[in-house]
Amino acid sequence: MSSLELTKEEQEALDGKKGDAIASAYRILLAIGNATGADRLVPVEWAHVSGVNYNTIGDAGVEFLENFSEGAKVAIRTTVNPMGFDRDNPGDLPQQFIEKQTSIASSYRRMGVTPSFTCTPYEVFDIPRRGSAVSFAESNAAVFANSILGLATNKESALSALASAVTGKAPLSDLRIGKFRQPQVAIELEPGLEPRTELDYGILGYFTGKAVNESCAAIHGISEDLPTPAAKAISAGIGTSGSCGMFTAKDDKKVKVKDRIAFGKREAASVMDELNTAEDGDIVAFGSPQLGMAELSSLASAVKGRKFTKRCIIFCSRAIHAQASKAGLVDRIEGAGGEFMRDCCMCLTPLITKEKFDAVITNSVKGAYYMNNSNKVKVALKDMKTIVDTCAR
Repeated sequence: MSSLELTKEEQEALDGKKGDAIASAYRILLAIGNATGADRLVPVEWAHVSGVNYNTIGDAGVEFLENFSEGAKVAIRTTVNPMGFDRDNPGDLPQQFIEKQTSIASSYRRMGVTPSFTCTPYEVFDIPRRGSAVSFAESNAAVFANSILGLATNKESALSALASAVTGKAPLSDLRIGKFRQPQVAIELEPGLEPRTELDYGILGYFTGKAVNESCAAIHGISEDLPTPAAKAISAGIGTSGSCGMFTAKDDKKVKVKDRIAFGKREAASVMDELNTAEDGDIVAFGSPQLGMAELSSLASAVKGRKFTKRCIIFCSRAIHAQASKAGLVDRIEGAGGEFMRDCCMCLTPLITKEKFDAVITNSVKGAYYMNNSNKVKVALKDMKTIVDTCAR
């Protein structure tokens, strides 16, 4: 017997009265709901779907999406993660990759998905009211949504977010329930170790994600009012290294945590030892998560009057690129030799491979993790200012 109770309408959809694709979606939600102890499904206002890059889903994913999209339409606003290349600038990628990637994008369009191709939808679209339930599969976006925006989402899989997209529902479990949004573990920063750069925040987030095997973590010693680049970096770090889906900077003495974990110079060094695998690199990459207006403004200011001495790729969404272009940031960065790639990000991209590059220089801990482990490219991990100071003259 199922522990999750369905409404009459949900049961009929599960029984196939709305088509095989919708029935499959409800089977996914039912399985997840039972596994996570949910007693019912609840409406969600927004789904953000991963499983867009051909390098992540392969031929089996292409075939699934082709079949699924023939009988499914999204029921709520649905945005999608980056794909594997810039639609307007595919470069010298293999034709097979381009064709497969194009098929994936076409399948999502058939379902009515907004072709956002961004891992930072919170910087592009209007945000629902605080407390709203959403279904985000991109890990940095899920952590950011819970921690900064006050939305409620679990760290969804590609399939569960897609199921939510076409049904408008998600299981009421984990971070959609108030008690699980209270921190169970606290990360305690050593005095004087408050992060100063986006890389510092990324390192702290990566350590937190590895150290905390709970839904929510408290991080004591950082500001409760983080600027967006810092919040993105810490969210991406947490999302990359573990299962934790939320953090809070508030030191609420009324909340009793069951464990406190110190974070100091030794812990920061351990993250660097893991991710920083090269002293230098032959290409610079920014954009994991994709850069927003704040980071692009900082980069444009940093490169003023300079030229990159190495190839530099900047990954951002098409929507952010359009905003940055109007603000004159694109011209300034391109004038310094920067090269923009839209619709994609540096994680799992076929644009940066070991066949093309020995090592990449980046300020992203998420990018470093995937470059090291998936692309098999070594990484020189530095903050943006240091990268510009050493790679632009």
